[in-house]
Amino acid sequence: MEGIEVNYAKTFSTASGKEVLKHLRKITIERVLGASATEAELRGLEAQRALVHQIENFIQRGK
Repeated sequence: MEGIEVNYAKTFSTASGKEVLKHLRKITIERVLGASATEAELRGLEAQRALVHQIENFIQRGK
């Protein structure tokens, strides 16, 4: 698994990669759903957030 982690670190260390990661954080982790959000919407957003966190973890381990 170490190889893929290094690839994530390399990919997201570029200027473009940093902008993409910033955008992913903005549309997932920093996104707030209102009180009227359904359970399905909450679960979907949480899955997206988990994926972005996984990417960030791979980046950290790949450094």
